[in-house]
Amino acid sequence: MYRPALNDLHAVLAIARRGSFRAAAADLGMSTTALSNVVAKLEADLGVRLFNRTTRSVSLTGAGRAFVDEIAAPLEDIRAAMDAARSQQATPSGTLRINTFATAAREILAPLILAFIRRYPEVHVDLVTEGRLVDIVSEGFDLGVRARNLVPSDMIAVPLGLPQRAAVVGSPAYFEAHAQPRTPADLPGHRCIRVRLPNGALYRWHFEKDGQTADVDVTGPLTLDEASLARSAVLDGVGLGYFMEANVRADIAAGDLVRVLEDWTPPLADLCLYYPGRRNASAAMKAFLALARDLGRR
Repeated sequence: MYRPALNDLHAVLAIARRGSFRAAAADLGMSTTALSNVVAKLEADLGVRLFNRTTRSVSLTGAGRAFVDEIAAPLEDIRAAMDAARSQQATPSGTLRINTFATAAREILAPLILAFIRRYPEVHVDLVTEGRLVDIVSEGFDLGVRARNLVPSDMIAVPLGLPQRAAVVGSPAYFEAHAQPRTPADLPGHRCIRVRLPNGALYRWHFEKDGQTADVDVTGPLTLDEASLARSAVLDGVGLGYFMEANVRADIAAGDLVRVLEDWTPPLADLCLYYPGRRNASAAMKAFLALARDLGRR
């Protein structure tokens, strides 16, 4: 007789949360086929369909929604009990799931993530990057990393001492053909790479100087939704780009990109690690938080 394991039930919650077998499988570290088989066995055992599936979408059936509502809280209690047990470990081990955005991931990779796994080789870090701001608790993450002003008020924040800043850049070849802008008011005369946000809106370039602020809806030949693609276009001389400084710092240092309007891009909010305070922290999480706090004091 088939007896569902805890991981099978977590799989159902992951699919319901993500609305996609593919995305849930990626979160769970398994193939889409294996995940489909898990759900098929569970549905056969329960005698009901949990999900409506088409080639384009996945949604809970009525029975599926009732099932998810019933198992979500008990599974969270079980997870809390397991965290409490892990907190007694002498040696940190297990998995830490961290959610952040790509720029922050690059900033913390060497000083925090890589330093941590070298120190604690029995811990696996699962680092997920995405542009949207997620609820780390409901989506199964232990920790999040965001700018201080984006940390939810009910979370405990650990400053990482990594200030963020924007940078407007263009290639030397671009500036051979175009004068450098001196103020944001000069940007309408330039070809700019537009960026589409995760919610579909076009990002307006934000500037600030001496109490003045400006949000410029730039124009140009190209709209992209990924910073690395925009960087490639700017390096190729297509136009100006607006990036987080960390994404182009090496290019500026190498002379491959020229920074402009630097006096209009003051430092932004520092990065913070954050987590819910109501959980018993595992030994791995305690060790990670200690290293993060040490990084923030440097």
